[in-house]
Amino acid sequence: MSERTLVLVKPDGVARGLVGEVLKRIETRGYKLVALELRTLDRATAENHYGEHSDKPFFKDLVDFITSGPLLAAVIEGNDAISGWRTMMGATNPSNAVPGTIRGDLATEMQNNVSHGSDSPESAAREIALFFPNL
Repeated sequence: MSERTLVLVKPDGVARGLVGEVLKRIETRGYKLVALELRTLDRATAENHYGEHSDKPFFKDLVDFITSGPLLAAVIEGNDAISGWRTMMGATNPSNAVPGTIRGDLATEMQNNVSHGSDSPESAAREIALFFPNL
């Protein structure tokens, strides 16, 4: 089933010059790029984006990190884009991510794990509206 999902190349991925590699993998997999924007998130958008973690001890560090520099926000579209992209990313902790995944090949630590992807159709709709309200 064709669907859309939000993809982020986080500030560590942008700083390390990995945007091209991530976009190449997305396009090679056959997903269509619907929207792209390089920007630095403001704190309010970051807190909204990670709102489900607001009561967790790592929330402040997460928001500090995601606002620390430019990130690439993208919307991709294709068959099973949500689950497909999450499989392509690999496990959140790069130590547990298998080789061949973005995190398994490119990430350095749990927080600096290069990429983000929506985890459900509901979060994809919410996140896409947050990052690309005119889409």
